[in-house]
Amino acid sequence: MPGTGNLPAELTGFVGRRVELAMAQRMLRRVRLVTVVGAGGVGKSRLALRAAAAAEPDFADGAWLVPCAELTDPALLGHTVAEALRLTDGTARPAREVLRDYLAPRRLLLVLDGCEHLVEEAAPLVAGLLAAAPGLKVLVSSREPLGVEGEQRLPLAPLPTEGPQADAVTLFAQRAAAVLPGFAVTADNSEQVVALCRRLDGIPLALELAAGRLSVLSVPQITERLDDRFALLTGGARGALPRHQTLRTAIGWSHELCSPQERLLWGRLSVFVGAFDLDAAQYVCAGQGITADEVLEVLGALVAKSVVLRLPGLADGQARYRLLDTVREYGLGWLRASEAESLLRRRHRDWYLGLATWGEVEWFSPRQLETSARTQGAHSNLRAALEYCLTDPGEEQLALFLAGTLWYFWVGCGHLGEGRVWLDRALQLAPEPTEARAKALWVTGYLSILQGDRLHALRLLEECRRQALDTGDDRALAYAVHRQGCAALIADDLDRAVALFDEALWHYDQLGELNSNVLMGMFELGLAHTFRGDAATGAAWIAKVLVECERFGERWAYAYGLFASAYAAWAVGDLAQARVRARECVRLNHAFRDLVGLVLGVELLALLATEPEADGTPGDLREAATLQGAAHTVWRSVGVPLFGSSSFNAAHEACARRVRAGLREVEAAEAFRRGTTLDLDELVGRALEQRPAERAGTAQRPHGRSAVGALREPLAGQRE
Repeated sequence: MPGTGNLPAELTGFVGRRVELAMAQRMLRRVRLVTVVGAGGVGKSRLALRAAAAAEPDFADGAWLVPCAELTDPALLGHTVAEALRLTDGTARPAREVLRDYLAPRRLLLVLDGCEHLVEEAAPLVAGLLAAAPGLKVLVSSREPLGVEGEQRLPLAPLPTEGPQADAVTLFAQRAAAVLPGFAVTADNSEQVVALCRRLDGIPLALELAAGRLSVLSVPQITERLDDRFALLTGGARGALPRHQTLRTAIGWSHELCSPQERLLWGRLSVFVGAFDLDAAQYVCAGQGITADEVLEVLGALVAKSVVLRLPGLADGQARYRLLDTVREYGLGWLRASEAESLLRRRHRDWYLGLATWGEVEWFSPRQLETSARTQGAHSNLRAALEYCLTDPGEEQLALFLAGTLWYFWVGCGHLGEGRVWLDRALQLAPEPTEARAKALWVTGYLSILQGDRLHALRLLEECRRQALDTGDDRALAYAVHRQGCAALIADDLDRAVALFDEALWHYDQLGELNSNVLMGMFELGLAHTFRGDAATGAAWIAKVLVECERFGERWAYAYGLFASAYAAWAVGDLAQARVRARECVRLNHAFRDLVGLVLGVELLALLATEPEADGTPGDLREAATLQGAAHTVWRSVGVPLFGSSSFNAAHEACARRVRAGLREVEAAEAFRRGTTLDLDELVGRALEQRPAERAGTAQRPHGRSAVGALREPLAGQRE
């Protein structure tokens, strides 16, 4: 036996990959051929060597590394394996035959590192050796699998980037300290380091090259220069492979291994930002050189070569893909060189314009939650489409149309601030009184109302109303009047709000318009009646909303109807029903990520927490204060708390009075502070917890006061 292995000692620390290492070790125990696959620079070699070292005690004849990366002639692969095993054979026998004879009686692990450019030669060689040597196992690192029978693939993703303890951050800090002694991730720089690691996709090679730049640049300076990352990230360790000394050559190596069609599709796919599906790829990328039918086959080849990543899970039953930002930027360079970028960006815009338009239609359907998820999955690409429309001359009307069409996403899925940004830009660029501008005006006014920016909303909505009257746009008139009613509602001008909502609903009826916005108008009318003391009329409108929502499978407006229904149930003392409805309101709005609807439900649950249980147990004032603290945090991400409205604020104030009356100031402050530390998912989990009162199902607080009276009257036995 010429030796017991040749695995090199590690020269730098190994970071993370605990799950992947455990998987590799399990695979090596179960199967005989394991291939670690992943993008260039992702750390395949390091993982394979660490896994081989851990498995080496299981092999009596050792673990042997075959460095394939620098081999340029595939015909020499067998000789390279023999050389790594320290075999000498002066006969004229083929290298494969020598290897089979040598390995047949041995129990040995062979590590073929970096053989993506040798797949055609490596596949039959490995298959033949495994057939001849029952004690042999092979561990491969490659950007694409060998495709040999019995091969088990271990996909290797980039390192996680989120949080100061993320593996990408730890790796960057380790390598940075080697370049800049004393460097550490601290409270002062952690946000900057995380942002840098995120921009580099958590690719270990990119992180190491970036850390090397700390000898002359700060972390923010490196991040600022990442738009030209291929020029910045050079100068790797002298002992590294040539293609690992700069990021461009590492990615370029993958490009060289692609066929002409694969390179063409790589460049075209670079117009996508974030996730995309096959339908989008076929629509956008098919054309000269690649037919729509060929896109699937070529895309599959790019996935196999680790150029394109297939994302876990499905969206609408569709597999999704993405390019790492570094890989995408490389492809963009080739796309621009081909002078096809403008055409591809127009196709990209058209696809996502269609997605948004169809999403608006499906928003009023039983597929509402799926529409929310699909639009959220396309968020990055919708941003790219909007940016294209706003920066390419002549596209301004499409920018207005797209930004206005996405009202359901901005409002219903928790993106009020971002929606305002896109709409404000589009309105500024396109002042002509078009139908698209009218819609953008009322949508922007709606967003402004929800943020508590009433005066700005009124200016926009009045412009929309005047334009609608001048141009005969009855639909825009209905929406403008409707949202003027919302502005009156949050201004506590309840009589005017009722009149405007009535007028808007009349217009909707004349137009035959029925959708989520119309149902929200009914809900808002019911709430206006309730706030001004007409509980019976308010309850009738709210009940109508719930019935219509059930009829059409609509869940978003339904969640708001549940809030109003819960409020009304509380007002008449039906605490069990109020809690059930308020919790369902929170659950549904959380599913949509509608922060406004969610926080309204939380505010009501805070008040309900102060109420006694069915068995007479007093309310939980600490829980009420905690929920109010959490609601305070959510409002900060939305806009003005409770829209600055005394009507909407009444429940909050009633709850706060009870907390002040029943808790010492320090106790209330601590519970409130604890609530501010909850993230959104923690808050919802806490709000949805079942309590004994609900299980009893009989909690009542009999009284005949109206909702407004119950909220505004001093509470018995309390300090005012």
